[in-house]
Amino acid sequence: MSANPDGSPDRRRTDPSLQPTSVSALVLAALIGAALGWLLLGYNQLFYKLTPLPWTGAIVLFALAVVEGYLAQNTSARIQRKPGAPPVEPLAVARYAALAKASSLVGALTAGFSAGLLIWLVTEPTDFAEADIPTVATTLVAAVALIGTALWLERSCRVPDRPDRKDDDSGRPSDRR
Repeated sequence: MSANPDGSPDRRRTDPSLQPTSVSALVLAALIGAALGWLLLGYNQLFYKLTPLPWTGAIVLFALAVVEGYLAQNTSARIQRKPGAPPVEPLAVARYAALAKASSLVGALTAGFSAGLLIWLVTEPTDFAEADIPTVATTLVAAVALIGTALWLERSCRVPDRPDRKDDDSGRPSDRR
């Protein structure tokens, strides 16, 4: 049994590491958002005070998706050291990864909230509800686009494996040849 970097004899690694975003966390966030969207407006007359719903949410989510798509493409080329791509700053990559994780979670919450709201609007037989369906549907599409580009950016921030290195039993790379 080997000791961890902090001296503990446990087999689990205790050094901090950033794990990829799990699909289950995004699904859970979307379900919580959907429940909130349905319950907040379905059992409260707040909707009639908020109508018409604003388009700003969809615009902001689409803008974030475009920016993160650009960052994903640029970062991927720089990490893979493609010809003509400048070197990448490690701290910038860490910031992009944190942005991607936060954006995917916000996108999942927003997509769930929009889906719950959309279901409520479709079942509500009023003109106010019918008029807000395009806004909510566009927000849902923008949130899904943000989730996709955030996951792409997160994937682009991964350091590629070096072919001359192999992993030892602890999961850390070693220079065995």
